[in-house]
Amino acid sequence: MKMRSVLPMWIAKIGYIAVSVVLFAFGVLFITLPDISVEAIGTMLGAAMVVYGCVRLVGYFSKDLFRLAFQYDLQFGILIFVLGLIMLLKPHEALNLLFMAMGIAVLADSLFRIQTALDARRFGIKKWWAIVALAVVCAVMSAVLVIKPDESAASLVVLLGAALIAVAILNMLIAVITVKIVKHQYPDNIEADYFETEDKHR
Repeated sequence: MKMRSVLPMWIAKIGYIAVSVVLFAFGVLFITLPDISVEAIGTMLGAAMVVYGCVRLVGYFSKDLFRLAFQYDLQFGILIFVLGLIMLLKPHEALNLLFMAMGIAVLADSLFRIQTALDARRFGIKKWWAIVALAVVCAVMSAVLVIKPDESAASLVVLLGAALIAVAILNMLIAVITVKIVKHQYPDNIEADYFETEDKHR
């Protein structure tokens, strides 16, 4: 029986970590330079989100052993990819649209990550609580981005930067502790094929 290739899993795992490093860097940049132009923010985040969406789609189809980190990545990968394209094509759009789109994306991802953490607990992963804690922090920050209680653009840029840093750390943690790659992993249909063969021999 031919083993499943682990290359897509490694691409997804390394891609998760690489994009997280980029988001972390953007977060630091936005905090230190809150007066950066909206067009620059839209262009940088748009490019990162397009790549991030592709990475999450690769993760979904890679089928790592636990199936925890990438289980919701089909829908969310498409969402991130589309939002990234919109930001790239229209980086000069209104500030409110940019922050609302990012807030909704991060909020949705945070809620999915809480479910991932609960699934990780059932798998016996001890650091599941850290995923929950970071996901809650991300959810709170993203909710504030959506409702925008502070009309100061610079304050929202700083908040966006803090949210990106939290998201980056969360994704790194998930990639490290929940993505299990083994070299000798059989395809999913091996069990079905085995029983079908057994039935034919009876």
